Amino acid sequence: MPKGYIIVRMTVTDPDAYKTYAAMASEAMRIHGVKPLARGGRSTAVEGEGRPRNVVLEAESYEAALAYYHSPEYQAAVAVRKPAGIGEVVIVEGAE
Repeated sequence: MPKGYIIVRMTVTDPDAYKTYAAMASEAMRIHGVKPLARGGRSTAVEGEGRPRNVVLEAESYEAALAYYHSPEYQAAVAVRKPAGIGEVVIVEGAE
């Protein structure tokens, strides 16, 4: 079964609130077995609009990635994140 990936591209507007979100999201990842593959390191936009913060998370499946995103633990973190940044979150199924 292919893995599921959560791709987050963010421009942080409130670093203090975002730090709280990151701690909450990390706990939700631990609970749901989601693994960070890239979390904020260097990035270069080679096409299109870039964002300063980029995150790639791996879940056991596409369904597990969706379950993580919609979980009460992560949705509590989302409520803290939404006013702290502008960006996009996409869930994709990996290649077999």
